[in-house]
Amino acid sequence: MTELKLGKYEFYPNEEPLLSFEEITVELENKTEAKSQNGLFPTPQIESSFNQNAEIVISNGDCVEILSKLPDETVKLIITSPPYNLGKEYEKSISLDDYLEILRPSIEQIVRVLANDGSICWQVGNYVKDAEVFPLDIYFYQLLKEFGLKLRNRVIWHFEHGLHASKRFSGRYETLLWFTKSDDYTFNLDNVRVPSKYPGKTHFKGDKKGQPSGNPLGKNPSDVWKILVQDWETCLWNIPNVKANHPEKTLHPCQFPIELVERCVLALTNENDWVLDPFSGVGSALLAALKNNRKAFGCEKEPEYIEIAKQRIEDLFSGNLGYRPLGKPIHQPTGREKVAQLPLEWLEANK
Repeated sequence: MTELKLGKYEFYPNEEPLLSFEEITVELENKTEAKSQNGLFPTPQIESSFNQNAEIVISNGDCVEILSKLPDETVKLIITSPPYNLGKEYEKSISLDDYLEILRPSIEQIVRVLANDGSICWQVGNYVKDAEVFPLDIYFYQLLKEFGLKLRNRVIWHFEHGLHASKRFSGRYETLLWFTKSDDYTFNLDNVRVPSKYPGKTHFKGDKKGQPSGNPLGKNPSDVWKILVQDWETCLWNIPNVKANHPEKTLHPCQFPIELVERCVLALTNENDWVLDPFSGVGSALLAALKNNRKAFGCEKEPEYIEIAKQRIEDLFSGNLGYRPLGKPIHQPTGREKVAQLPLEWLEANK
């Protein structure tokens, strides 16, 4: 039975709450909505336009127009995966230069509404044209630097599955650029530490000789995110991308995992801070915020994606959301599965 943590509330999916409703805080007691079908937690009102007193806002439309109505320095964390210019069903493939210029007004508004102690996490992959690779993070770095932002990390997100290539090595990573607006920014390292490989290591000289040299809460997880069964030893985070059998999979063709966002939310915000995804899709960033008692704000052009996001939020609060828990080990094949065995055709061909 998997424990599900929803901020300060803990419960098991499809089971009775671990907390009685008398123990749940006043903020939930004052909700206007009734208990969800599972008798867990009522879903906060999902607003369609921004106001400071809301907990969840999902606005339908262009993010430039939507964000232009927000006051300056409103949002603590902006995390997004912008359209990649890949010619997916929700975008038209255009020249790379035009693509970057189209996104410039969005970035201008994003920077304006970002709090002075806030962060931007810009997650992108590669643009491929005629078998030539254009790493989008390099192009976006130049563009984001024009707005005075400061790069703190270029995080490598490694995953095991993706499209195969025939004339180059198959791509198995994307990047996340973490920028801040100033030198005075929120960074809660203790929230995302990983266990040390050698927790018993000690200082070998000086006044602290013989004393533990590490942090009792664990190590800094590094800037390569690779999560395997052994990830807490290697300190690499390998977060699976959302493919067909992923528990979070929806009809969105380029969905990023809640787990990827959750690490940024925990490290770069505090409770009740606003988290914004200006290209929110089916709401993965919003879910990561809500799971950890942050306020969630998304902008999305496609009504169909908004409806999916709203349903996923309902499922989160009712305990029915399919998602991959933070830090869950990746399945390793035993070799007994049919797909893990050599095909008979190959074996017969080698006789």
